[in-house]
Amino acid sequence: MPEPIYLDHSATTPVRPEVLGAMLPFFGPRFGNPSSTHRWGREARVALDEARERLARALGATADEVCFTSGGTEADNLAVLGAWRALRDGRPAVVSTPIEHKAVLAAVERVEAEGGIARLVDVDAQARVDPAAFAAALGDDSALGSVMWVNNEVGVIQDIAALGAAAREHGALFHTDGVQALGKVAIDVRALPVDYLSVSGHKVGAPKGIGALFIRRGAPIMPLMHGGSQDRGRRPGTENVAMAVGFARAVELAVAEREAECARLEALRDHLEQALLARIPDAVVHGRGAPRAAHVLNISVPGTDSESMLMALDLQGVACSAGSACQSGSIDPSHVLSAMRVPHELAVASIRMSLGAMSTEAHVARVAELFPALIAKARRLSGLSTR
Repeated sequence: MPEPIYLDHSATTPVRPEVLGAMLPFFGPRFGNPSSTHRWGREARVALDEARERLARALGATADEVCFTSGGTEADNLAVLGAWRALRDGRPAVVSTPIEHKAVLAAVERVEAEGGIARLVDVDAQARVDPAAFAAALGDDSALGSVMWVNNEVGVIQDIAALGAAAREHGALFHTDGVQALGKVAIDVRALPVDYLSVSGHKVGAPKGIGALFIRRGAPIMPLMHGGSQDRGRRPGTENVAMAVGFARAVELAVAEREAECARLEALRDHLEQALLARIPDAVVHGRGAPRAAHVLNISVPGTDSESMLMALDLQGVACSAGSACQSGSIDPSHVLSAMRVPHELAVASIRMSLGAMSTEAHVARVAELFPALIAKARRLSGLSTR
């Protein structure tokens, strides 16, 4: 079989050698607990503080505004529930959209379960959130607005500056899930009206199980867990020093390489997209009419289904997905595509190809040749012509 091709970088990425190298000492001689006062503890504390400072610098924040978490899901929950619970007595509402990651949507559902008010602002057919509609939904009773910066399924980039400004005009705090934005768009929280920003390590070459939440200085937050004074009481428990060190290194690399790498990925993505549309004229690329991050291509072909196509691609050594990895195994169409009012026939046929460090011109050329052939075969088996 030819070399396997990994086109699922939005689901996770391989750990970078530089990141692993930075982490290894903390699995060995530098094993101390950063809360201990002896030399091993002090050594761990220095490393943890340095990691926090480096991550903060990469985001445009200060060290005290960075709270390490176990990943994007915890960061999203801490932002949505932590902010709302701190303000719910005077402002009972949370405003979001139906295309958010399930971590945000589930947290918004929890707001309702605890007696709050949840409002979801519709998006257009290109998955864009209208800032005016968002502002109207906020009203004067909202504690928080939350909109994902780069959509994890279709790659559409939201106007975070305008959405955050709308929240501030209505006295609400603003959170953005920046998990897919990190390393793909320029992030400077000091220049944006963002109070909370979620990021995750395994999307940028760090291990799974580490993330962070930017919490603007002075923004209220109630912890999800209780039991210790670590991280200024926002997230108790012994800190994972090795993971924090690796995450900081991964983010530094991703930010430093962002412009060049995004230009490379955009060229590869556009070549693949154009080749597939030329070979399959009735294929539909979702979000194509809006600004998109460079690494995501979400495409549907009428007369096919995602599950069968993913299996066929996997048998040929190509790894893709049908959307969010957190949705794996669901028989329902993508909630993102449904919110975009994509017809059911296309929603159940969507394939997300997400490029990254492992992607090459040779990989793109092979998929551009292979995918149309698999589509033609699927259509023959279903009795449809290739048109």
